[in-house]
Amino acid sequence: MSQIIYTIDPAHSTAGFKVRHLMVSWVRGEFSGVAGTVVYDPEHSENSRVEATIDVSTLHTRDEQRDAHLKSADFFDVEKYPTITFVSKKVEKVGEREGKVTGDLTIHGVTKEVVLDVEGPAPEVKDPWGNIKSGVSAATKIKRSDFGLVWNAPLEAGGVLVGDEVHISLELELLRK
Repeated sequence: MSQIIYTIDPAHSTAGFKVRHLMVSWVRGEFSGVAGTVVYDPEHSENSRVEATIDVSTLHTRDEQRDAHLKSADFFDVEKYPTITFVSKKVEKVGEREGKVTGDLTIHGVTKEVVLDVEGPAPEVKDPWGNIKSGVSAATKIKRSDFGLVWNAPLEAGGVLVGDEVHISLELELLRK
């Protein structure tokens, strides 16, 4: 079997995150504007690759004031940096439906290498309209300060308002080209 080319279906895909708030709880958010291409070679994972773009303006945390603050120059600075991008450099199969994808993640104009732990791809299915679909889930952790996202406020009892470690999770539905 040769390479299979998929596009990321933005209507059925999200990029989520969670970060500590007040050092006591997790606040979650997601971006709905996920797009890109996945080239998958089931027999030779080294020939697989991923390119994805996230529209930062689609950020949603269920709180309009927080969303506005996160989109401001204090955090993502959507006016100056409207997208987050990921371009793979290495794809490794580590189990029957598990892998690691190493690539360059660019947030806020800063590019760092990250490793995504991937589940999938799921076995292909045909949707009611005749399209061939698959899916993957992926996760990683980053330090937001590594990407220049350093705004914070100290707490009276010690600690800070927003944690530095961010857990990222991706749920991607793929459409075969």
